[in-house]
Amino acid sequence: MTGWLNRRTTPLWLGLAAGLLAVAAGLLAGGDAAERAGLAARWTARAGLPLFLVAFLASALVRRWPGPETRALLRRRRQWGLGFALAHTIHLVALGVNVIVYAPGRSWQSLIGGGLAYAILYLMVLTSTDGWQRRLGRWWGRLHLFGIYYIWFIFTASYAGRAFGADPGKQVVGIVFGGIMVAALALRLWPVRRTVRSGQGKDVDLPGDRTGGAVGPPGEVLK
Repeated sequence: MTGWLNRRTTPLWLGLAAGLLAVAAGLLAGGDAAERAGLAARWTARAGLPLFLVAFLASALVRRWPGPETRALLRRRRQWGLGFALAHTIHLVALGVNVIVYAPGRSWQSLIGGGLAYAILYLMVLTSTDGWQRRLGRWWGRLHLFGIYYIWFIFTASYAGRAFGADPGKQVVGIVFGGIMVAALALRLWPVRRTVRSGQGKDVDLPGDRTGGAVGPPGEVLK
């Protein structure tokens, strides 16, 4: 498992497979063209979510449960982010077909919010190299920290809208996936406390990192 997680190509292949399988499932499950397009758009959004959560939680997982597998996830965090971007690009195409052809009339709020999320996502992709990290300096960390939290917010707000909507089926989806997003944020921000021995022989608790490590190098492994 560790060797598989250590491969650079693993997250990219998973992102591609997740997006394409979600499209195929939507096309097979839908009763007509409009329903197929809607399901493909909906399911491709969910397909990329696990890859986002890996990138979002990689540092938190290795801090709380250090081991070969979690360190491999952190080592390839950059690739997990790229895999999510690939899966969500497939979602963007499916969503574009659905909105333009079958379901026009989206609110300007959703268009602006989602469009900004994609702009930030692709900016993060373009700057996900060591060279850009050196050029941007501390602004690299600020960009990626803001970006990952903004994408988390868009996911969470979307599921919250379903959870508080009138459709019972969508309410269940919103509650389940919204709960997952809130739990992910809690895990990322929950401090890891480690105990050290003071000079007086007393144990002293030190708070852990609350940022989730987003401001560190994308391929950094904790010592």
